[in-house]
Amino acid sequence: MQVTRPLRTTAPAALLTATALLALSACGTSGADSTGANGSGSGSGSGSGSGRTVEVRIPDPGNSGVLALGKKDGSLDKALGKVGAKVKWTGSAGPFAPAAQAMNADQLDIATGSITSGITSLAQRPGFKFFTAVDPDAAGEGILVRDGSGIESVADLVGRKVAVNQGGTGEYLLLKALAKAKIPAEKVERVYLRPDQTAAVLNAGQVDAWAVWATYAVAEIGGGKAHFVADGAAIGSDNYSLNAVRTGFAERHPEIVRALYDYLHEASAQEKKDPAAYLNVFTDVGPTAVTGKAKEVQTGFTAQGGTVDTIGPEDIARFEAVAAFYAEQKVTKEKVDVAAHLLDVEKLT
Repeated sequence: MQVTRPLRTTAPAALLTATALLALSACGTSGADSTGANGSGSGSGSGSGSGRTVEVRIPDPGNSGVLALGKKDGSLDKALGKVGAKVKWTGSAGPFAPAAQAMNADQLDIATGSITSGITSLAQRPGFKFFTAVDPDAAGEGILVRDGSGIESVADLVGRKVAVNQGGTGEYLLLKALAKAKIPAEKVERVYLRPDQTAAVLNAGQVDAWAVWATYAVAEIGGGKAHFVADGAAIGSDNYSLNAVRTGFAERHPEIVRALYDYLHEASAQEKKDPAAYLNVFTDVGPTAVTGKAKEVQTGFTAQGGTVDTIGPEDIARFEAVAAFYAEQKVTKEKVDVAAHLLDVEKLT
């Protein structure tokens, strides 16, 4: 396997500092108070029957998406209030690996991630389970290249450098694309970078391509600077998006997990019908706003995307296929048993 150490970037120091602070806040929040989110703490109430309000610790959703709108209009707390719960927004949404560590440390109750990053986190000592699934994003993830780069197919990546996030979506997409094209993985140099640092590296020509998902691809495609040489559909991606819950929380408050699922399922269906309503929820200016062509790109991806659903047998089979692929590619030391870390939401009451 040919890989390189992370490249030094020319990203502004202020940006790096802000990113570091966000990561710290996501992983370093204080434990739950006596209202009872902490599965091992004093709050023994189980929703409305306990007479207490249970706090559900969820990373702040930022400016877009179902949770952002639910935060702004109060609809999420209203839905959870029916089972004696409310949200405690903590830290900021970001990569799943640190969120998994925060759940393991009893600092977070809910997080969102991909099955790919989920598998590498499950290979550690997981204190969480997955309880929802969103179908792989056929349009919004893939291998991104700069316009005019001369890279017109996956085969053109041979001998070049491709940025990926280690063990997550990026590494999976690249390895999957190469495998489908029957290109040995060692023929392409993987450069491990954090996704929030990679755009500057790609645009500076320090890497030739970037295996990436919509969160970061939209700005590049919308800016008219890049395009997918192969998207999720062309790659044959099984990269589901999942919601995870801290195991102790799920065991203590199953009715809250079910209520959260019901809210996400219904709201994601509405988002798919009217994607623009879920963009720029708090502000339409500044660095968190999606504007211009990028807004068109994002709404197009969302309209083509999936909804938050329960995890069915066909989904589990595809999860296991990803786990087997990761073991085959030596991303994990052995095949991770994903099925052992799933919840059947329909059985939660």
